[in-house]
Amino acid sequence: MTQRTAIVTGAARGIGLATSRQLIDAGWQVAMVDRDKETLSAETAQLNGGFGVLCDVSVPEQVEAMVAEVTADGGTVDALVNNAGVADFGPIDETDFARWRRVMETNLDGVFLCSQAAAPALKASRGAIVNIASISGLRASTLRVAYGTSKAAVIHLTKQQAAEWGEWGVRANCVCPGPVRTKLAMAVHTPEIIAAYHDAIPLNRYGSEQEIANMITFLCSDEASYVTGQTISVDGGFDTTGVGLPALRTESES
Repeated sequence: MTQRTAIVTGAARGIGLATSRQLIDAGWQVAMVDRDKETLSAETAQLNGGFGVLCDVSVPEQVEAMVAEVTADGGTVDALVNNAGVADFGPIDETDFARWRRVMETNLDGVFLCSQAAAPALKASRGAIVNIASISGLRASTLRVAYGTSKAAVIHLTKQQAAEWGEWGVRANCVCPGPVRTKLAMAVHTPEIIAAYHDAIPLNRYGSEQEIANMITFLCSDEASYVTGQTISVDGGFDTTGVGLPALRTESES
């Protein structure tokens, strides 16, 4: 059986790195894509089955070159995980167009560009796309006008991909992580915010990068062969209770 190949963007850390590791453990070859050359090189050096591709997903020429590198010499793309994103939070009144575009060009444009570039290879393999959005794309919250809007657009883009590329057997699904215990989150979340998240999440805790990767890996696999066009929250039940945290609202007004 020919080894399957996945492209994972934003693979140098966090959910992208956890997903890359899981796919490699499951027997996939993984093209780990990131714009952070130093961190990407350090992580790929430790993985047998992953290779790094330096690419800024917001730049069309770099995306085309990245996909061409992965598919060189008859290489396939059996799954594309659009995980690369930026989290630039701030009050709506302080969000100028430059900040808006900085978020959109990676979080939304990057998903579109990578998907369009990989589409011929995915059609040939009847492959899978997994787009990473956020709970912030499902429910409005404070400080997230650009971020939340970009993720809401990713959710709809996923449905368009499923509707139009299903004819070629391509499946497209979207994963919406809730609060995840990453190094970045723990560095910027105050004790008050952490407590508020715990109170708002029915499972009363943050998720882990591995738990998000579990769902992504499943959606890439043959076990999800009849699942497409779906938006799946991996959030401990957070979406059932809303996301308007008083601690965040108070901080934004201070």
